[in-house]
Amino acid sequence: MRVLWFFGRTAASVFLWDVVLRSLGLRALSRRTAPGRYRRSARNFRRLAARLGGVWIKVGQFLSARVDVLPEAITAELAALQDEVNPEPLEAMRSVLEAELQGPLERHYARFDAQPLASASLGQVHRARLPSGEAVVVKIQRPGIESLIRVDLAALTTVVGWLKKYRPIRRRADLDALLAEFSRTLWEEVDYLAEAENARRFATMFGDDPEVRIPTVYSGHTTRRVLTLEDVYFIKITDYAAVEAAGVSRAEAADRLFRTYLRQIFLEGFFHADPHPGNLFVEPLEGRWRLVFVDFGMVGRLSPGVKQGLRDLAVAVGARDLDRLMRYYQALGVLLPGADLARIRQAEAAVFERFWGKSMRELVRTHPQEMRR
Repeated sequence: MRVLWFFGRTAASVFLWDVVLRSLGLRALSRRTAPGRYRRSARNFRRLAARLGGVWIKVGQFLSARVDVLPEAITAELAALQDEVNPEPLEAMRSVLEAELQGPLERHYARFDAQPLASASLGQVHRARLPSGEAVVVKIQRPGIESLIRVDLAALTTVVGWLKKYRPIRRRADLDALLAEFSRTLWEEVDYLAEAENARRFATMFGDDPEVRIPTVYSGHTTRRVLTLEDVYFIKITDYAAVEAAGVSRAEAADRLFRTYLRQIFLEGFFHADPHPGNLFVEPLEGRWRLVFVDFGMVGRLSPGVKQGLRDLAVAVGARDLDRLMRYYQALGVLLPGADLARIRQAEAAVFERFWGKSMRELVRTHPQEMRR
């Protein structure tokens, strides 16, 4: 109810300031006050999501990345949700683990750290050691998270129904498709057997690549709600001082990550869909290093047709061929029904004109809002 009340109140505020005032000729006032209003709403949602946890943390994290759709006043405020997940006490996690592994924790692990290594909205990770001596990390689902997901997704469906009535939002995104994709990936994330299978598939994909490491899955200590993996938490890829002290330049790390994604997307059609800094590590070795991926709960799958379509898009962009680019957009189905193709083509031409020939360093420094002008 708190979520529905929050979104109902926010929708009323948006209608008043962004619809009613503009219809009364007060567009300038609406625009001038928009950043502050959006920031306050985002801050209130961030606090609410941090209290409620579960799906709402995921919603906030998802929205924080949508700089293509939402104003910076909203995305910047929501970005703080990445680090605002309080850990569950060990006893609560122990009850889940022991029920899943059918026995006391001490029988399955020779050592188990009470303090979590990482705490996320759906589960948390603890360092441990198996009786056979292997160093591992154990990912445990938060108690009661599945029933919470069902309730929260029902509320989110109601909110999306409200948002679809607001034309500026409806024009920017296919909300039904986003909700369906969000729900699908969320349920996949709480199935640790599926995540274990994803990790095995990645290990097979990169088994011939000495520059990439994927953690081993310990199947005997893995169930639908408990996942035990080889401990490969080395240097966080954004710990630049430690990475460079290990003899690895940022440019080299970025290049290797980029090349692994070219392989995942254009060759394999199977990719890690949650590459935030907490899921990427650098493993220093004698005279070399490896890029390490963890957390395979969120993955993407591309059909042969989509892979070819993405290749075609890349070629069209490289050739600055707007006609081919528009055809490939349509073939891939990325345009909303009724999209104004002439305006989209005009916008793409403006992007080429403004940003073509810029270095990656210059593009990274370009404000996302500039891309939308």
